[in-house]
Amino acid sequence: MNISPISQVVGARITGVNLSQPISPDQFSRLEEALHTHGFIVLPGQSLSPASMVQFARRWGRPEPHVIDTFHHPEDANVLMLSNVYRDGKPVGLVDAGTYFHSDYSYLADAARCTMLYATNVPSGRNGTTFANQALAYAELPQDMRERIDSLVVNHHYGNRDDLDTSSRTVASVLNDSQKKKVDWVQHPLVRPHPYTGQKALYAVSGSSFSVEGLSELEGRALLDELKEHATQDKYCHTYDYANGDVIVWDNALLLHSAPLIDLTRPRELWRVTVKYTNT
Repeated sequence: MNISPISQVVGARITGVNLSQPISPDQFSRLEEALHTHGFIVLPGQSLSPASMVQFARRWGRPEPHVIDTFHHPEDANVLMLSNVYRDGKPVGLVDAGTYFHSDYSYLADAARCTMLYATNVPSGRNGTTFANQALAYAELPQDMRERIDSLVVNHHYGNRDDLDTSSRTVASVLNDSQKKKVDWVQHPLVRPHPYTGQKALYAVSGSSFSVEGLSELEGRALLDELKEHATQDKYCHTYDYANGDVIVWDNALLLHSAPLIDLTRPRELWRVTVKYTNT
C-alpha cells in the first residue's frame, strides 16, 4: 500500500489496494489512519459491483440509504445513484446533488461518519468535488472567536440555507411529500471534536445549519455566514477531479464538500454510499 498526499491541505491517493478482494485488518487500519489524517482518500483503478461497494462501506460503519429513495440502486438500496443522464425522458439518478458546501446527513440526529463515491462514468477535465478542511479552518480562527463558539449549538434541517428556490440547481435536492416527513429539526455542536481523534473542527457551518441556540435569528445567521466565508476560503480547499474507477472516501467530521455544477450534456455517473459511526 502506498499513500501519497494530494495537496497540502487535504486528500491522499492510495494505491496497492483492490477493493473487490477482502481487506486485512492491517490494511483497513492504515486506510482509517489515512482518512483521519488527510480528510479524504482516493483509491484509483477499482472495479466494484453494488454488493462489493457496500461490503467495503460496512468496514467503516452502518450504511444508511439516502432519504431520496427515488434513486436507490435497484440491486442495493444503500447505493444512491448520482447521474445527469436521462433515459426515456427520465433521470437515472440525482442530477445536481449537493452543489453547495455541506456535510452529509448533518440534518439527521445521528450524523454520518464518511461518504464513499465510485466513479462509473465521468467526463474528463473538471468534474470533481471540492473539499474544505474544517479542522484547519477552526485552528486558524482568532482565539476570541474560538472561545465564543466552542460551546454553541446549531439548529439543522434538510436544505441549503443559502438557496431555498426549488427550481435552482444549487438548492438541496428536492424532496417529495413522503420524504419530507422523514426529516425534522436536529441539533449539533458548532465545534465538533472528532469522534475518533478528538481534533476540533467547525461542523456544517454551510448547508443544513439555519440558526444558533441562544442567539437571535439575525445574529445566528450572521455568525454562521461569517464562519462559512472563513471556512471555505481557497486556502482550505482542494478540488479532486474523478477518473473512471476512482473510489473516494471522505470524513464528514473533518470536511465540508461541494459537488460541481457540471455541463449537463456531458454524462457523469457515480454511485454513493454514506455510513454512520455504528454498525447497529
